[in-house]
Amino acid sequence: MQKFLTNALMRQCDSYTINTLGVPSIELMERAGAALAEQVQNCGGKCVTVVCGGGNNGGDGYVCARLLMERGVAVSVCDLSGGRYSPDCADRKRAYGGQYASTIKGDIIVDCIFGTGLCRNVEGEYAAAIDAINASGAFVVSADIPSGINGDNGRVMGTAVRADITVAIAQYKLGHVLGDGPDYCGAVIRADIGIDAPADCACAFEDGDISPFFPKRLHNSHKGNYGSACIVAGSKKYPGAAALCLSMAERSGCGYVKLCSDSEVKSALVATYPQAIYLERPDYSCSALAVGPGCGDDQAMYNAVKDALLNYEGKLIIDADGLNSLSHFGKEILRDKKCSVLITPHVKEFSRLTGKAVDEILNDPVNCAKAFAGEYGVTVLLKGAATIITDGQRVALNLRGSTALAKGGSGDMLTGFICGTAARGLNLFNAAVCASYVMGAAAEEASAQRTDYCATAQDIIERLPDAIKNIVGG
Repeated sequence: MQKFLTNALMRQCDSYTINTLGVPSIELMERAGAALAEQVQNCGGKCVTVVCGGGNNGGDGYVCARLLMERGVAVSVCDLSGGRYSPDCADRKRAYGGQYASTIKGDIIVDCIFGTGLCRNVEGEYAAAIDAINASGAFVVSADIPSGINGDNGRVMGTAVRADITVAIAQYKLGHVLGDGPDYCGAVIRADIGIDAPADCACAFEDGDISPFFPKRLHNSHKGNYGSACIVAGSKKYPGAAALCLSMAERSGCGYVKLCSDSEVKSALVATYPQAIYLERPDYSCSALAVGPGCGDDQAMYNAVKDALLNYEGKLIIDADGLNSLSHFGKEILRDKKCSVLITPHVKEFSRLTGKAVDEILNDPVNCAKAFAGEYGVTVLLKGAATIITDGQRVALNLRGSTALAKGGSGDMLTGFICGTAARGLNLFNAAVCASYVMGAAAEEASAQRTDYCATAQDIIERLPDAIKNIVGG
């Protein structure tokens, strides 16, 4: 399981390590610089330029430059501090004693201009330096995070370095995986310098964490042992939403899958999905219930969501038009629920539901999701390139997937798979983590076969068994 920190948590960890454990800050800087130097040497360049700002990120760069120089590497430093240094950076600059450069060029450029704490847009000589790095054609190694990327949300602050490798100092940061981070960081390599992550940080699950969600099925069992999933989805306008939900729910491992939809939709699907049970009304005896995909966001949809919240006592997933109906007619009904609830919005749906601007959410997606989950007592799955899942206390990140998922129908598939996964016994938080991870892995399989451009929803569905086998077998 990988851990991801906010800037605030990272500062707390630094302070604890320095003030409570008694590790000098200079020693931590030496360890960080050594990790950078090792990575640069692994890249094999003959001429290295380290571009240093005046903060502690620049101090890491001076340590890196000194160690490379001591190992016989041709290295120089481009100083962008403007004569202003943090105490530790000033100390390591004095210890460097090597060559300086006025231009940014070389086989390898080490970016140590800004760290993760950047909070304003990059301008002036800093922007010019970043542009020069990006135009150099050199192999770029960034210290902690590419300069210009916000450490908490991954957004570009005016302009940013495009790195080939980013050395994450101590722990991974949210900015490595949120927003634009993945497009700018290149390969992210964590350097352990002796600073532990706190228990309440965001975590990204890996195969070994997901495998236990697929326990060995007993030979002496029957369909009633594996739960029942009921899906309210589809309409004359969007019949495909119901089909995609059904396809994934039936591959989740639950015992029964039931569909409540328009008569025309049910008639169209029965030949393709004869094993499903077709209903006139939602079955509240089911283990899990999903409401919303392709239903329309009118008063009737809101009434269906409201009825489920007030009368259903199982695990309820609200998606798509179910969420939009709450935005139109009132989300306060969430406070009166009898069931456990998972909502699965993308950013625009979450904006409508919370009343927050899209930009405000993107600036702090983790805390926005946590706050809503805590206030309304629900689990939130906020869709994105890195999906955020939180119950108001725990935060999980799903980093599996490909841009093949950036197509219509992906949300419908996810809702069906979550519903079936919850039906077979997982709580909503774990069901959301498991389903988003496995579906992301299936998308990667589909992209490898068909490319991101050509892979369709059906391709992803067909790759789902391979994804599960690889996860459980691995």
